[in-house]
Amino acid sequence: MNRIAIGALVLALGVIPAAGQSLEDLNIQIHGYATQGLLYTTKNNILTTNSSNGSPAWSEVVVNVSSQPIPKLRIAVQARYFMLGMVGDAITLDWAAADYKANDKFGVRFGKVKTPLGMLNETQDIDPSYQWVLLPQGVYPLLSRSSNLAHYGGVVYGQVKLGTQAGKLEYRGFAGEKVIGSQDGFFLTRREIGVYFPNGIGGPTFGAALHWKAPGKLDGLMLGVSQYHNTLWTATVLANYGVTPGKEVAQALWSPYFYGRYEKNKVMVAGEYNRYPVEAVMTYTSSPPPTGYVHADRRSWYAMGTYKVTGKLTAGLYDSQIVDHKAAFTAAQGRYLKDWTFSGRYDFNQYIYAKVEQHIMDGTAYVYDTTMNPSGLKPNTKLTVFKIGVSF
Repeated sequence: MNRIAIGALVLALGVIPAAGQSLEDLNIQIHGYATQGLLYTTKNNILTTNSSNGSPAWSEVVVNVSSQPIPKLRIAVQARYFMLGMVGDAITLDWAAADYKANDKFGVRFGKVKTPLGMLNETQDIDPSYQWVLLPQGVYPLLSRSSNLAHYGGVVYGQVKLGTQAGKLEYRGFAGEKVIGSQDGFFLTRREIGVYFPNGIGGPTFGAALHWKAPGKLDGLMLGVSQYHNTLWTATVLANYGVTPGKEVAQALWSPYFYGRYEKNKVMVAGEYNRYPVEAVMTYTSSPPPTGYVHADRRSWYAMGTYKVTGKLTAGLYDSQIVDHKAAFTAAQGRYLKDWTFSGRYDFNQYIYAKVEQHIMDGTAYVYDTTMNPSGLKPNTKLTVFKIGVSF
């Protein structure tokens, strides 16, 4: 799919209705936020930062601009500066989309659109909107947030009322092209051994999501399921240890999400499960061609809860676990990561907020890299992370 053409089309949709309108008529709004984080770990360095010495190397600035030139059409774009340790330090386009909502039953958006996966993927780019400094990393990995957030293509959405005794059903269906950028954290471990993906990897993708919202006495309960499918993907591979360029072929995969949330008064409880199987083959062009394999079957889940202590203070807790069912048992702690997290958030006013978390982590299957831990990984660590944010 031609991404330049998509961007041009989204821009055209914004310009055509704007002809003859004033800037005030376009209902232009500008919002965003800026955050600064500080990470400290007792043992292993984490998320590509020098956290064992205390690291302030986590900064973000987000700006989004939206316009509503006619009542049912909204045009919006969001850009982000992101820097976390050795990842990022660049401005990227989170999403840019035209959204036409005919009525509550049907709407469509297209461009670079948010991918409706899981319970939190469509909101994980809006830090002021949620409790956590770090979302559960097995389902929402921070180092791959940019690639997971959106795809090039379209989404259809809407809701159907099932009656006063049955609640309502929200649906979303999507299709297009997904791209994992060359600097994404998805490739971190392979970059560290000298294998590079200069153009990233990507290909066609499609999927759907259903959310059931309960009525009456169960108001506040949502149960959901979503699934996405990637077809056969290929990518150019370069290696700096004596072999010539080659390619990687990633097999088609289905990745399901199951989740639920209940909110009432000051309490919120939620949980989610995701399976992410990966099968890929790397073949280089030298003779005879050396071949490498990537096999993984990552199962991730979390259970979380929050409580509104006062109007400005909220406390939270989650247990998150990741297990790779294809990793060798001899890998010991490298097969899994278990993370107990204790969280607090304080909103000074409607613009300024602060978050603090204590993570107690067992296992090394995720969030660590070898470059920042040259002496090897310890089997467990404790992470304290602080973040302050300003929204507008």
